[in-house]
Amino acid sequence: MNNRVEFRAEEIKIPSWVKSAEEYIQKILAYLEKDNWDLSVLFCNNKYIKTLNAQFRNKDEATDVLSFPMGEKNRAGRYIAGDILISLDALEENSEFFKVSSDEELRRLLVHGILHLAGEDHEGIGEKEPMIKLQEEILSNIEFKIIESRSN
Repeated sequence: MNNRVEFRAEEIKIPSWVKSAEEYIQKILAYLEKDNWDLSVLFCNNKYIKTLNAQFRNKDEATDVLSFPMGEKNRAGRYIAGDILISLDALEENSEFFKVSSDEELRRLLVHGILHLAGEDHEGIGEKEPMIKLQEEILSNIEFKIIESRSN
């Protein structure tokens, strides 16, 4: 597989665990049999993601993950998948609310964002939704630890 992932941060420091996040993303893309993909992941805070959620989805609230699919091939034949934005504030809030580790919530948000870039969508968040089923299948089939030695 020849996939490329770029990481950035806006209004926060780039997390120390991005190399592990890249390894996990590579595993997700391999599981989905995606090759020659280019995608970016931007980590931010609630304030930043709220602005984009209002601008692009007309929802004046923070959210945990936004995906901006491009879905284009460039001249070199690479698939420009798009961008995933993850609010680390919302990630922490979700992990507390759902009583899961920050690591598990991060993995869920990465899978969710990638599935949107792959053209998947959902009406709700119920477990009967095909995209949510696929998300949970991926999570249960790829064991990986991104954030080391942190507890909730």
